[in-house]
Amino acid sequence: MLACSLLSYASITWLKIVPLQTIRSGQQLLKISALGLIFCSSIVAGNVSLKYLPVSFNQAIGATTPFFTAVFAYLMTLKKEGFLTYAALVPVVSGVVVASGGEPSFHLFGFIMCVGATAARALKTVLQGILLSSEGEKLHSMNLLMYMAPVAVAFLLPTALIMEKDVVGITIALAKDDKRFLFYLLFNASLSYLVNLTNFLVTKHTSALTLQVLGNAKGAVAVVLSILIFRNPVSVTGMLGYSVTVTGVILYNEAKKRSK
Repeated sequence: MLACSLLSYASITWLKIVPLQTIRSGQQLLKISALGLIFCSSIVAGNVSLKYLPVSFNQAIGATTPFFTAVFAYLMTLKKEGFLTYAALVPVVSGVVVASGGEPSFHLFGFIMCVGATAARALKTVLQGILLSSEGEKLHSMNLLMYMAPVAVAFLLPTALIMEKDVVGITIALAKDDKRFLFYLLFNASLSYLVNLTNFLVTKHTSALTLQVLGNAKGAVAVVLSILIFRNPVSVTGMLGYSVTVTGVILYNEAKKRSK
């Protein structure tokens, strides 16, 4: 997140890719801070859930993000989608319900944390959509990322030190053992910047709900790969639930095309 802020600042002030925008009001700053906190909460809760749930089941739950996004978008902006769009979200959610019943590695606390992370991710997407497109508060994607990232750093740094007390020592030890480790960190941070920037751009040019549904395509691939790599057990019922969720994603895409 520190790299996201620094690279955004360099792109704005040195490369002049987009003009520098200032924060216009305390209310806007509050929304940006809330965005950073919600973003971090989704990351922390998601990582905690991975301790208790296999990646495949985690991704299946994450596929319900469009449902939460549609709910938050209506509550916060009163934006309504077409009937077919909402109908397509039913199999997205019901697929996870089916998968939960047939998941051999089900863990209640992990499930709650994963659902919390999913809801936080949806809320963050809606809020960033407001900041990127609303009149009077509109920020360019790069400016929003530059201002949001330091809030995330301020939240994640103490959280990491509290939850992972030996994290600094481990990082130093890894750097001493392999000089390329620092390069890996920098490379990963740069990729993170590109991922987050692309995330904002997609939200700006499409919608918060569309972004989350597109993300489910990645989730389907992650489910298959996690099963192949980690060899976690998956029941027939679980696979049926995953399939229903993926089908819902396809139906959603078709519904969005028809609504246009």
